[in-house]
Amino acid sequence: MQRETLTYQADGLTMKSELFFEPGSGPRAGVLVYPEAYGLNKQALTRAERLASIGYVALACDLHGNAQVVEDLGAAVGMLDPLYADPSKTRARAAGGLRALAARPEVDAARIGTIGFCFGGTMSLELARSGADIKAVVGFHSGLATKAPKTDAKAIKARILVCIGADDPFIPLEQRADFEKEMRAAGVDWQMHLYGGTVHSFTNPEAANAKRPEAVRYNAVADKRSWKLMQDLFMEAFA
Repeated sequence: MQRETLTYQADGLTMKSELFFEPGSGPRAGVLVYPEAYGLNKQALTRAERLASIGYVALACDLHGNAQVVEDLGAAVGMLDPLYADPSKTRARAAGGLRALAARPEVDAARIGTIGFCFGGTMSLELARSGADIKAVVGFHSGLATKAPKTDAKAIKARILVCIGADDPFIPLEQRADFEKEMRAAGVDWQMHLYGGTVHSFTNPEAANAKRPEAVRYNAVADKRSWKLMQDLFMEAFA
């Protein structure tokens, strides 16, 4: 496994993201991995490494600049306020990673997808809504809301998959319903999978560090099932 730090500029920040790939011949499909609100933490790095182990070139993307990781959930969420207020900033950070990955000689720039966790899922969706040339987007416990649902979704080119805890207090039923309307009205190729008895951050084995088990909790079964769905979608989208 080869690992390199990619440094690039996005939204006025110096981003330091981590690239993973198995050395081999010929360009391969690439996957951007956008992290939870905490930033470029162990979870994002581990997922990128897993993707590389099954044949993709994966870039675990910086969120806050300089590979900063914010351990406190409240503080991390607070740092996202400007991004929620202005989706163009979110898209700029997401697009910076896309440009960096697409420029790599190991990557087939015509076959790039994204995955994201929590706010990283929001980043993936906003990148798609910007009209970026990506093939597939997967959001795990991803925020679904956007500022311009009636217009921006029409620019989506990617297949969309979102995997949501049915009891996630941060993604209520109304938000899921609005997302369905947005995707349907724009004619997007989309899927939503719900996991019963499951709340937020169900893919993160260290979710208990947030000390909010009623809202943030790992679920091994939902994690395994959603990861398989991601692999199935990528096989279809990158064929």
